[in-house]
Amino acid sequence: MLRHLALTLLLLLAPSTGLALGSVLNEGLGEPPAEVDRRTPAATVAGFLDATHARDSARMPHYLWLSHLPKEKQREEGERLALRLMFVLDRTLWFDFSRISHEPQGDAADALHDTLGRVALGRGEREIRLRKVNGPGGEPVWVFSEDTVRAIDALFEEHGSRLQESLPAFLLMRPFWVLEVWQWLGLVLGGAAAAAASRLLEKLGLRVGARAVRLTSSGWDDQVFSAGEGPLRFTLLAVMAALGSRVLLLPPPAQHAVDLAARSLAIVSVAWFILRFLKLSAHFLEQKVVSNSGADVGRVRGLRTQLVVMRRIIEAATYFIAISLLLLQFEAVRNVGVSLLASAGIAGLVIGLAAQKSISTLLAGIQLSITQPVRIGDTVIVENEWGWIEEITLTYVVVKVWDLRRLVVPMSHFLDKPFQNWSKVSPEILGTVELYADYKTDVAAVRVELARILQNEGRELWDGKVQGVQVTACTERAMMLRALVSAVDSGKAWDLRCLVREKLIAFLQRQTHGLPMLRTEASLAPDSAMPLVGPLPAGKPGENVVVPPGKRAG
Repeated sequence: MLRHLALTLLLLLAPSTGLALGSVLNEGLGEPPAEVDRRTPAATVAGFLDATHARDSARMPHYLWLSHLPKEKQREEGERLALRLMFVLDRTLWFDFSRISHEPQGDAADALHDTLGRVALGRGEREIRLRKVNGPGGEPVWVFSEDTVRAIDALFEEHGSRLQESLPAFLLMRPFWVLEVWQWLGLVLGGAAAAAASRLLEKLGLRVGARAVRLTSSGWDDQVFSAGEGPLRFTLLAVMAALGSRVLLLPPPAQHAVDLAARSLAIVSVAWFILRFLKLSAHFLEQKVVSNSGADVGRVRGLRTQLVVMRRIIEAATYFIAISLLLLQFEAVRNVGVSLLASAGIAGLVIGLAAQKSISTLLAGIQLSITQPVRIGDTVIVENEWGWIEEITLTYVVVKVWDLRRLVVPMSHFLDKPFQNWSKVSPEILGTVELYADYKTDVAAVRVELARILQNEGRELWDGKVQGVQVTACTERAMMLRALVSAVDSGKAWDLRCLVREKLIAFLQRQTHGLPMLRTEASLAPDSAMPLVGPLPAGKPGENVVVPPGKRAG
């Protein structure tokens, strides 16, 4: 209480402000217009910005302390200094009016001054301050303090531009948001120039890079070079836009928006480059392994599976990191992130319990890519369905069934349940054809016929490695023949089996004793008691019927 009383007495009695008791503030300016409101710090700041942006020369000087200047120079210097201060404030400070006092007495901690902020000047900082003084009628008013006014020229030299003072007045208006016309025009022209320059630099860089790539024997630099076409242009555009916007001396909100857009474009460009490089590198590595391994199909399939799974993992991580970096630029998202980190224990437990199935499936996908029980292109039997592995993702596997249906199987199925993989080691496979034949069938002739079929009709399907015919089983009526053949893959093996089955059945049909026959036996003996003519007596079930000589059984 005593402090406030002392400060009030100092304001009224001490001439330390350069305004002696009974003197008039800015006497060379005359009476201020009725629109000038300087009763509170907030009213002074708002009125000053409104007057300077409107280029109202009648109001602008009245918000500054000019009593230290000669009366005849106060108006001219006041207009010049007010415009320069506006340029500095627009460039360096953005006022939060909720934090500026709306009370006539100002900040309760200091009854004479109200500090609006600090602006860098040289190696230090300069405070932008308001001063409470006596107005023309003796009432207290708030104006920019003498030390702030004296520092305006130095602040303008560091943060302003001579271009601003030479531009026409209509370009210095602020018709939309926080930017004046000349700044909007500069953003449009600067953006167009940056786009053209980035395209030109990209073409120049690609031309120089193409010459450098041709001098090397490695293929990896080719992939980097190809992946950079496109992302490089937008990265250059982001850098030039961020640097060029500094020339326009944008206000902090506008500069922040430009920087935010430039950073977002750079993040997207880098993510785009990584995704393209992954795709091109995977294709390059696969082609290189194919050319080096020759006909080693198993190695190619294994590498392709690893590349697909690992590429999907890295792509998912790239998307996650890029989206996280984009969202973390916004303060609201950062606050949410901090809150989540503060409760990471509980959040981790809840998320882990809710997503344990998804996490286990994801880990199963990583394990499958390492152990490789199945690979892309493998022939498998899953859930009693025969087909080929068409696609492997992080969570499921797509099996292309022989009739063109798609069987979608969870990744964990291949780790938890048994299945058949016909091409785990090699796609080569044996095929069997089983036929029932008569006991009198010539097995050796069947073997010769099988060799003829494989060397003629089946020469495009048979790989020339395995052939054979064996008697594998028998019943009371027939024996079973199994023809064994080989093919380079399961598809050709199926077609070859069908062909061999058809041709061997046709061969057995042409034989006298080829196909299975049903046999019965009858015994004939002479009997004098039977008549020579007439119908034969019917025998009892299980008894032989005796037919006399010269008669035939009816």
